[in-house]
Amino acid sequence: MALAPAKSTPLTLVAVDTRSPPAGRRPAASAPRPPSRWRLLWVWLVLLIVPFVAPNAYFVSLANMMLINVILIASLNLLMGYGGQISLGHAGFYGLGAYVSGVLSVKLGLSAWAGLPAAALLTGLAALVIGIPALRLRGLYLSMATLGWNAILVVMFNRLIDLTGGPNGLLGVKPFALGAFKLDTDVRQFPLLWLVSLLVMLAVLNLLSSRIGRALRAVATNELGADAVGIDSFRTKLFVFVLSAGMAGIAGSLYVHVNQYASPETFSVSNSILLVVMVAIGGSGFYWGPLLGALIFTAVPQLLLNYEDFELMLFGLAMIVVLIVLPSGLAGLPAALRLRLGGARQS
Repeated sequence: MALAPAKSTPLTLVAVDTRSPPAGRRPAASAPRPPSRWRLLWVWLVLLIVPFVAPNAYFVSLANMMLINVILIASLNLLMGYGGQISLGHAGFYGLGAYVSGVLSVKLGLSAWAGLPAAALLTGLAALVIGIPALRLRGLYLSMATLGWNAILVVMFNRLIDLTGGPNGLLGVKPFALGAFKLDTDVRQFPLLWLVSLLVMLAVLNLLSSRIGRALRAVATNELGADAVGIDSFRTKLFVFVLSAGMAGIAGSLYVHVNQYASPETFSVSNSILLVVMVAIGGSGFYWGPLLGALIFTAVPQLLLNYEDFELMLFGLAMIVVLIVLPSGLAGLPAALRLRLGGARQS
């Protein structure tokens, strides 16, 4: 039986990008949807009971640091997990926010409430100046540029002794206060950190659900494709770079006024690398990743204190195991289990 010749149709060429996403990036199509605002509120309401169930003030202080770390890791997750830009200088922005707010308190006598927005604005401005040339680089070159920025900041924190206190640290930072009521204890500081961390996570949730958030994921997935549909990829990357730095500045301001002290070694390059690892372990590109990463970042070093010289080795070994077993991080465990169970049922 002869086949009738098919009608000729115009030939359309479609460009298909067969390249796999760069390391650290996950296609936007596979990114989980952000949770509802009610789920976020429920999780934070559970966290609100920590001061009432904590056995002593030390555990409350750890909870305070975890909330600060949530803000810090969420800022890097926004840049790295959703924006696809790996920065090795995030601890530098964290430190810049801490020193801006701390110096304003110690040298100029300004309140912590004035230092908090000042730290966010000046840190964001510094990120804008650095980001305009640095974000024209990609991959390893961008990482090296941000690492160099962090190293420069640490040198400045150590050398500007009259301003920062040098290697001895910045002393005499005033705590947050509501009139004459000073937030100078762990229990008094907890509600403030709880509220600020909630507002930051809520802001991230709203951003991810907005047009800017969709543009951000499009740029991270395929920058050329995003440009082709009218998205300004460079401006989008610059926006998230500045925003993430401003969030790190907020975390730094909270840190310095809660501890009433800042030391250059807290904001070293090694801590920037550790923050990248915490984003990966928590779940890069997952909304709940920063919460899990902050929990590990705060708790695990405390659990390993008794091992002294073996602390770093055990911490590194645990991180390697988690990343090998769960490449998508702890926040990706439910999705991985669903995928595995679905595959088992089909077989």
